[in-house]
Amino acid sequence: MELHTLRAAVAALGLALGAHARADSPPLDLATFPRAALEIVQRAPDAVRRFRFDVWVADTPARAEQGLMYVRDLPPARGMIFPVAPARVVSFWMKNTYIPLDLLFITSGGRVVKITERAPPLRLDLLSSDVPVGAVLELRGGEAGLLGIKVGDQVSWKPAGKARAP
Repeated sequence: MELHTLRAAVAALGLALGAHARADSPPLDLATFPRAALEIVQRAPDAVRRFRFDVWVADTPARAEQGLMYVRDLPPARGMIFPVAPARVVSFWMKNTYIPLDLLFITSGGRVVKITERAPPLRLDLLSSDVPVGAVLELRGGEAGLLGIKVGDQVSWKPAGKARAP
């Protein structure tokens, strides 16, 4: 594929899928994003494990385009959820993202179907869900592995408060 065709395809894909912000857009203040309490439940034959996170909600095209770009530190138990409606195959990239991230691809029913661990910062490689999803959760790189979060775990979240849309 010719370079200009590849660039056009990547740009179109990023805009169509709400992957991350354009370089010419001023960053949105994360304080304006809604927040949610998110829980991942892991059921094992002998126990139920629960992992709780405080997440920003990327609920508009502008918020989804920016994602966690320009963030220099993401504490444990923090992240960002990207609702996807209607469910579809989505792809993300790490342009202007300064920290490694774990991406958890989640079905409309709330089940984790794929985990991309430690996505390298500042890369334009597309990270695809491969199957239709209803949400994508970004966590600090390595956190999914550290906690033992797996494909099949159940994810749910509820709003923690409202914020103004840009």
